[in-house]
Amino acid sequence: MTVRPHYKLHAWSVSMELVKIIYRWLAIFPTEEKYGLQSQMRRAAVSVPSNIAEGAARSSSKEFAYFLSVARGSLSELETQYLIATQLGMASENSQLEEHIEQASRLITGLHKKHTAPIKS
Repeated sequence: MTVRPHYKLHAWSVSMELVKIIYRWLAIFPTEEKYGLQSQMRRAAVSVPSNIAEGAARSSSKEFAYFLSVARGSLSELETQYLIATQLGMASENSQLEEHIEQASRLITGLHKKHTAPIKS
């Protein structure tokens, strides 16, 4: 099996770890949130590495930058939902989760800048 381009990206690896952290953290949510905020958070978390992977498989930097932008949007959505959940008392704050959101954000933003920067001749 050949190594896919996204496997080499640190942003993808960190985002994959973030998905695992989110799934474990959400396990303590109230049962009535199973199809509400909990479901939305899972979808947003899964969207981050999925969009990085899809973008990395595209043939141009412009396409990759587009999918990185979508991944960044999903990460912001996830962060907002995390804040809502903690402020409503559904679960306690999680420093590991917060660190992974921050790290993923920095990495995705760096990749995005790299793929949108003008080419110098």
